[in-house]
Amino acid sequence: MIIVMLGAPGAGKGTIGKRLAENLDITYLAIGDIFRGLAKEETEIGKQIKEWINKGELIPDELAMKTFEDELIKHNLNKGIILDGYPRTQSQAKHLDKLLESLNLNVGIAINIDVSEKLIVDRIVNRRICPNCKSIYNLKYGHKPKVEGKCDKCGTDLIQRSDDNEKTVQDRFKTYYKSTKPLLKYFENAGVLYNLHSDENTSIDELVNTAMEHLK
Repeated sequence: MIIVMLGAPGAGKGTIGKRLAENLDITYLAIGDIFRGLAKEETEIGKQIKEWINKGELIPDELAMKTFEDELIKHNLNKGIILDGYPRTQSQAKHLDKLLESLNLNVGIAINIDVSEKLIVDRIVNRRICPNCKSIYNLKYGHKPKVEGKCDKCGTDLIQRSDDNEKTVQDRFKTYYKSTKPLLKYFENAGVLYNLHSDENTSIDELVNTAMEHLK
């Protein structure tokens, strides 16, 4: 099954997407991780990507499509895959549909994590990432590290992403409302949209279990 994760920046797409991938034993692909990797490279395109990310702007469609397509062909899609961070515009959604159609595949479900902007901002500024194994933690909500500042899995010092600050988050929201939120209608029209409601009292386990029940 091809699953697309949707939702505002910081809604929990990565955390829930990874858990679903583990439960379903399928690949989890986060295009954002790929872009952040490119942004660390001392190349002209790497510097441009870093600037776009730090401003809370989307990577231009042409570059996003090329990067995504190059990565997608590395995976066995017949077994299934969870896509996090792609598509982010309607042009990218149409590009994805054409790619999958050429392989006699299609998006089986688009899971939209529905959560308030206020809660998201609070979650993002408290989010910490393991730079080694990519595990995600939060100092205030949900999955807190057992040892302060350390990854539970590998013991690496946790970091805060450079774009996980309130100003950049607000900029990312503006971009989301303009370019990405219209995808909800796109996938609704395709008959594959599923809204997964989340609030401050909803645990990650509850969200994952609810989504898994729907996927059965």
